[in-house]
This record gives sequence, structure tokens and C-alpha cells, in this order.
Amino acid sequence: MIAVYMLLAAVIGYFCGAIPFGFIYVKLATGQDVRQIGSGRVGGTNSMRAAGWKVGFATAMSDVFKGALAIWIVNWLWAGPVSAADMPLLHISAGVLVVIGHNWSVFMGFKGGAGTGPNIGWAAVIWFPMFPVGFTVMLGLIYFLGIASVASMTMALVIPIGFGVLYFTNNPVLEPMTPIYMVGGIITAAIVAFALRGNFQRLLRGEERIVGLRAQLRKRRERQQAGGG
Repeated sequence: MIAVYMLLAAVIGYFCGAIPFGFIYVKLATGQDVRQIGSGRVGGTNSMRAAGWKVGFATAMSDVFKGALAIWIVNWLWAGPVSAADMPLLHISAGVLVVIGHNWSVFMGFKGGAGTGPNIGWAAVIWFPMFPVGFTVMLGLIYFLGIASVASMTMALVIPIGFGVLYFTNNPVLEPMTPIYMVGGIITAAIVAFALRGNFQRLLRGEERIVGLRAQLRKRRERQQAGGG
């Protein structure tokens, strides 16, 4: 019976993840299709590139929310019928599929984002500090380093590392004490890495897009050089 619950949790996770908030917000704000701009992804960074930081921020927070929503729905439906020992299996089913749904949305022709927002969202319901840690890591790396793919991959690795530390130190905040969340984090990190494989290739070639402070400084230098020329 637990297999049936896991399958249903996966379906819930997928359809929560498939909601294309970035596409909706950019369309409402500018009339443009975010898939035709920049990286073509529907996540917070490309939405910011397409329609400004307010739309980008709204998209990022909404993507975190849909990751959390998948776990909340699973808890609401089955926290009673399913034992506490088995609930982590449902959480991971929903958590992995919410990232897959975001990256390959049925509503977007099986295209989407890189999975960072929903990845933070599902993990934060299990252990809330994942949200402020994720927010700080993403904001800091995007603003100062300026490479969204590196920020996304770093955060994807923080999740299994965080759950691993909790598990191996027997931290009581992880209840029940199980390695399943760490394993789920490893799986979602692999999914994020797969989605970002093109970015890593551009990064190695020195061609990756930059945003944040570095992008502002580069534009300023280009204007100065153009003015000086």
C-alpha cells in the first residue's frame, strides 16, 4: 500500500512543480514569453532578466512555495493513515517529482527551469533552516559572483549535506531519524546538475551569462570604454 501512496505523492509533486509561475508573471508584466528570453528558463533568474527584479523575486518565492506546497498536501492527506516511519518516503517522492515537474513542465512543452526554488521549498518543510540558508546562499552568490548556475548547484549540494549532517549527528530535529532525506537531496542535486549541464559547459568556455553586481560592473566598464573611445 505504501507504494500506492508514494505514487500519488509523486503525481502531486509533479503537478505542483509544473505550475509555470515565471511564465505567468513575465507574461502578465511584459506580454513576453520568458522562454524566448535569455536562458529560456522559467525560474527566478531568467524572469528577473526578462521583467526586472520584482518579477524575478516573485517568481523565485513562488517556486519555493510550490515545492513546499507539495509536502504540505502530502502531510495533509496522509499524515494520519501513513505511519511516521513511512512518511519520509512520501516526502521524497513528492520532493523529487516537484523538481522534475518544474524542470520539465507538461504545461511548458516539457521545458522549465533548473529546479532550485522547488528544491529549497520541499527541503524547508522538512527542516525550515533550509529556507534562510538557501535564500542567503542564492542571493549572495548571484549578487556577488553573478553566476546563477553556480549558485543553483551550490544550493543543490547544501540540501543533502545539511540532511546528512543532521542524520549522522543524530540531531533530534530530524524526526524520524532517517537517511532518506539525504538520499532525496542527492537525487534532486543530480537532477539540478543535469538541467544545468549546458551552463557548466559555457562556464568552462568562459561564456556563461552573468547577473547581479558583476553584470552591473561590466556594463559600467563597457560604457566607460565606449565613452573613452
